[in-house]
Amino acid sequence: SVGHDSHNILAVGADDEALCRAVNLLIEHRGGVCAVDGEREEILPLPVAGLMSDLDGWAVAESYQRIDRMAKELGSTLKAPFMTLSFMALLVIPSLKLSDLGLFDGERFEFVELGFGR
Repeated sequence: SVGHDSHNILAVGADDEALCRAVNLLIEHRGGVCAVDGEREEILPLPVAGLMSDLDGWAVAESYQRIDRMAKELGSTLKAPFMTLSFMALLVIPSLKLSDLGLFDGERFEFVELGFGR
């Protein structure tokens, strides 16, 4: 729920069931950052506007380390997978970005036709 600047939920995954569980987990906790695989779930709840935690800093750091580690165990090679994902929603920076209206080209400043259904 930390997608800049829209703060919509962004979800990335390889299976629909896990994606659905992850989104429902975020809704249940009123926002946050999470990772889901099989029966395993890790979440950093961010119930204050879907952006901030009501936990102390130590608990936030511990929770974030767990979800970051899980993302890397699931195959992410990114140094900061959740920060990278949050910037995928910031339409004003290059290059391709995700929005609730579709894929957006931040260099041409227009939506991209995906070409499905042709």
